[in-house]
Amino acid sequence: MEIQHEDDKFFVIVDGERCELIYNMYENKMDIYHIFTPPNLRGRGIAEKLAVAAFNHAKQNNMKVIPSCPYISETFLKKHREFNDMVKA
Repeated sequence: MEIQHEDDKFFVIVDGERCELIYNMYENKMDIYHIFTPPNLRGRGIAEKLAVAAFNHAKQNNMKVIPSCPYISETFLKKHREFNDMVKA
């Protein structure tokens, strides 16, 4: 699974369908506001892989992350506490 980064999104094509994480930039802050995985692809960890790619990108570029997307704030960050120091409320 090769995650790609283009403009304001990370995405991957799985079984011919696009899964994506979309964000806005505000100065040095990445506001992750949407993740979409088609219903038939859910449960495979694709959203988690997209989120890890986004957080790693933010970390490499010394950015903070605003977790506007409920998946990020309510699920991902509870599992991946190693990224909590990057979060900007």
